[in-house]
Formats: sequence, C-alpha cells, structure tokens
Amino acid sequence: MLQITISSRFTLGAAVLIGLAGCGAEIRPDGPKRVVYTDSDGAQRVVEVPASGELREAAIDRLIEMSTDLNPQVRANAIEALSPVTERVEPIVALSINDPNPGVRAVAAMVAGKRGLASLAPSVRGLLSDSSPFVRASALYALASFGEEVDLTELSRMLLEHENSRVRSQAAFVLGELGDRSAIPLLQQAAVTPVPNASTIERRIFRLQIAEALYKLGFSESIDTIRAALYPSRADELEATALAVQIIGEVQDETSIDQLIFLSDPEVDQPMPAEVRLGVAQSLAEMGYREGSFVAMEYLGSDVDAVRAQAASVLGKTEGAQNLGHLELLLANDPSGLVQVAAAGGIVDYTQRQFAQSR
Repeated sequence: MLQITISSRFTLGAAVLIGLAGCGAEIRPDGPKRVVYTDSDGAQRVVEVPASGELREAAIDRLIEMSTDLNPQVRANAIEALSPVTERVEPIVALSINDPNPGVRAVAAMVAGKRGLASLAPSVRGLLSDSSPFVRASALYALASFGEEVDLTELSRMLLEHENSRVRSQAAFVLGELGDRSAIPLLQQAAVTPVPNASTIERRIFRLQIAEALYKLGFSESIDTIRAALYPSRADELEATALAVQIIGEVQDETSIDQLIFLSDPEVDQPMPAEVRLGVAQSLAEMGYREGSFVAMEYLGSDVDAVRAQAASVLGKTEGAQNLGHLELLLANDPSGLVQVAAAGGIVDYTQRQFAQSR
C-alpha cells in the first residue's frame, strides 16, 4: 500500500460500508434526512441524520473534543479541520501551541498564521526556540503572516543546509506561502544544491516543494516540474505523484485537468492506487469540479484507515446527495480516530459550502 508523507497543509466496518455504497439519502440544506443502508446480515436500517446546521455543530464539537485526543495525529488533524471556523479554532490553537508533540505544535502555528490569529503572536514567538525545525519554520511563517518583525534567515539555512530533506521541503513550502518574490533566487539555488544522504524519493519531494513555492511566487515555468511528476515510471515514485496531484489542485492549474482525469481512470491497464485517485477527486474539487464523490464511495470499505480517512475528506469537498449521510455515519461508527476526524472535517467543509450558497 502506498504510504504518503506530505507536510500538513491539512465504526462502520467494511461489511457495513460495502452495504452503504448503494444506499440512498435525501439531503436538504436546512431539513432532515434519512439514510438507509444494509447491515452485513442483510437487514436494512434507517438512520436519521440531523439537519445540516445541527450536524455541523455536532461535528465542530467533536473536533474540539478530538483536539485533546491521545493520538497526536488525531489532535493535529482536528486543529486543521477546525481551521475554517476561526472563532472556534483560536482557543484550541492557543492551547496546542504548548502541545507535547512537535507535529501538533507545527500545525497549530501554521493554522494561527493562515487564520491571522495575531493575538497569539507572543505565544507563537516562543516557538522560535523550539527543538523541532518544523515547529520553528511554522512559527516563522505565522509571525511573518501577522506582520511581526522576524528574521527569516533560519528558513534560508534550513532550505540550503539542513541534513533532513523533509525540513528543507517544509522551508520551501513556507517560503511559497509567505508570497515574497525576493525568495525566488534562493529557491532556484536550492533546486540545484545537493541534498546529502537523501533518498531518491526525498529529493523528488524536495524538488516538487521548490517548484510549488516558485509557482506561488509567480515563476510560472516551474509548473512543468509539477506536471512531470504526474507520470511515475516506478512504484517508488507514487508519493511524488500524489503530492503533484495535491499541488495542482492548490495552485489551480486547470491546464492539467485532463491529465488528472486520466490518472483517476480505473479502466486503464495499471490503475493508480487509492491515494492518487482520491487525491485527483479532491484536487478537481479544489478547482470547482465537485463531481468526484463516486471515487470516495469506492473506498469507504477499505481496510486501511488512511484510505477511509482520505475518502471522508473527499466527500466533504465534493457534491452528492449521500455525502453528508455517509460522513455522519463514519463520524459516529468508524473505529479509527483518523477516520472520525476526517469525517468531522468533511462535514464542516460540506456545510460551509451549503451555507455560503444559501446566502
């Protein structure tokens, strides 16, 4: 199974979920809905899903609860999923800045920066001396986003000199997010600087993060590097393919839509793995093409927690009469905290669009 490791940007058992694949649901922005599905023993059950507003509040409450989960990955994902709800995420971020896990601290700092939580600047500044370079990079991003006086020299050193290629990748990502075009020469230098002790895939990931950062800063030629990664020649290149798919959605590269659709085709001789096909559905949704919920439905019965979680995220980004019903069931019944947090985040995403459209 493909394992994808990408810097954070962000039970229904298999038998029940397979039954769900054919279920029906009636969804109305402010009305009740009923979801019918078949149990593993063949019996049909009806689940009453709350009105969208109530379901959204339940999902937000659950995300707040999961932000203190014993599993740090669940905590980090809960913070990221809460990010669109600024007034609710701020106190969670304030607490998470002091989380014992560096990954959670890093995500908290990035969310603080993205949501402009400038009141947290003193606490974020304390992270500049954190033992983790990922946390320090995220803190630099947040403080610069707040308009605070901050020395970004350490980002340059991370980018060019750090022994860990993933740290270099994080530095490149942060520089792209900051939007300062003066970083273009530095990123171009990093692209040709050797990365000692890095594996082939780690170097490819680093080059992709540089290309993404350059594109965000207006260096449009770098999109070719990203598009080229869509065509892996070996199985060990699939992580780079998955990242390239994600980047294309984030930078809104509509020229690549046909290529993405080809990658999601299950009828080709060698279909892409679940992570890539689901990534395609999500990236297309980021560009406004939200018809990919059928791809998520294919993987709701996966025995891999990460795949079910990704499918839940896709249901939140795409459109479909059954999406909210499936997400409510996953949140209530899936045994994996990672799937539950993805389902709650999917509900927040889906209802956010519903309410925006109804205004």
